[in-house]
Amino acid sequence: MPNEQDLIQRLLKGEQAAYRELVQQYQGAMRAVAIAIVGSASADEVVQDSWLAVVRNLQGFAGRASLKTWLLTITANTAKSRLRKQRRDVSLEDVSGPHGTIDDARFAADGHWGRAPTLWHTDSPEALLNEQALRECLEHTLATLSELQRSVLLLRERQALELPDICNLLDISHSNVRVLLHRARLSVFATLEHFEETGEC
Repeated sequence: MPNEQDLIQRLLKGEQAAYRELVQQYQGAMRAVAIAIVGSASADEVVQDSWLAVVRNLQGFAGRASLKTWLLTITANTAKSRLRKQRRDVSLEDVSGPHGTIDDARFAADGHWGRAPTLWHTDSPEALLNEQALRECLEHTLATLSELQRSVLLLRERQALELPDICNLLDISHSNVRVLLHRARLSVFATLEHFEETGEC
């Protein structure tokens, strides 16, 4: 990628404009990864520490991965290190949202819906998401999920990362990522269904 190589060369020369360009281009993705792992309260500190690590280690960047992958890996490692310091217990506990989850009886043997969702709003999904009350309700639901469920869901749905990338960033197996993502999606879906039926969170 010529533009990336050019940017790296400018960074290695210590060009301040190149650093500003790097921050402008990747700060958002790095913050999203940090939020997914440690939550919004500590995300800014993680990103700040990550940038310090980037500056310290830029000379050692070998280009085996893209610059974005390298930056996100540093961010994920910094966030995980912070969690270890906080003695966080990492588990696959089945924490569900405030409205529970969708049980297996809702699905047919082939994995598709056995009983289709009812009372779906007539507006488009985009219109639904624009409703402030629903947005706040979804944020509340995300906050109730386990940290790993929330991390996997946010990295997949908000950052559109592929499952293998999520496995690498969070140091968990592919099957665990799939389970965590499935459980998180069911909890969010239960919240959506409850909101649609009652109009309340």
